[in-house]
Order: sequence, then structure tokens, then C-alpha cells
Amino acid sequence: MSQVLAFDFGTMSIGVAIGHSMTGTATPLAALKAKDGQPDWNLVERLLKEWQPDFVVVGLPLNMDGTEQPLTERARKFGQRLHGRFGVQIHYQDERLTTVAAKESLFERGGYKQLEKGAVDSAAAQLILEDYFNQH
Repeated sequence: MSQVLAFDFGTMSIGVAIGHSMTGTATPLAALKAKDGQPDWNLVERLLKEWQPDFVVVGLPLNMDGTEQPLTERARKFGQRLHGRFGVQIHYQDERLTTVAAKESLFERGGYKQLEKGAVDSAAAQLILEDYFNQH
């Protein structure tokens, strides 16, 4: 049984979710604001200390045909920085269509007012982590 933290990398906002491998479910947390893909690393450190995940999953933004795009490499670098700064084990998960699915789900629950950027990004992180659990 593992506790896992997930990130939906973005250049302005990074979605965050926490989940458990035993249940295969995840819960969105507050998204982190980012400047050109760089979060406040002190907030990331607090998240890691608070939740003490066994490992971290970072979503990989791929094109629909599975090829990489410029943002894919930036997401990998984000994962490498997490590992380098905090020593956490990193796993990557294909995140195609998670933002679309997150928007649809949030809209169904509360209309347009639910589609705040941070909420969408963290809902996407939740879906990324649940997809990871389903595939592993």
C-alpha cells in the first residue's frame, strides 16, 4: 500500500492530488501557482513533508498520437528537479485528455463557476494518478 502525490505540470499552474494505491483513488489538493513552470519550491517541500508520499507521479503531456511535444520535456525536467531537490522517486504517466475530462467532470458538478484554472489542474492531477493506479 503506497501513498502517492501526483502533479499535473503546467507553466502557470501545477495541479496536485494525493492518492492511495490500496483504494486506487485520489483526491485533488490546492494547485500550485507557477512562473514559467517553476513553483514555489518551499510549498512543494511542505506538501512532501505533510503527505510523505512513497513516490510521486508526474503527468506527461503527449500529443494525441503519443509523440512528445515541447511541454513533455519541461514536465520531465520538473520531475527531475523534484527528485534532485527532495530525493523522491518519480514515475511518469501519460496525461492525454485528462484536462478535458477534468473540465467535463467539474462542469457537470457546478457549471462554469467550477472551471477555475487551479481546480481544473488539480482535478487533472487526480485523474492522472487514478490512471496510474489502474495501469499498475
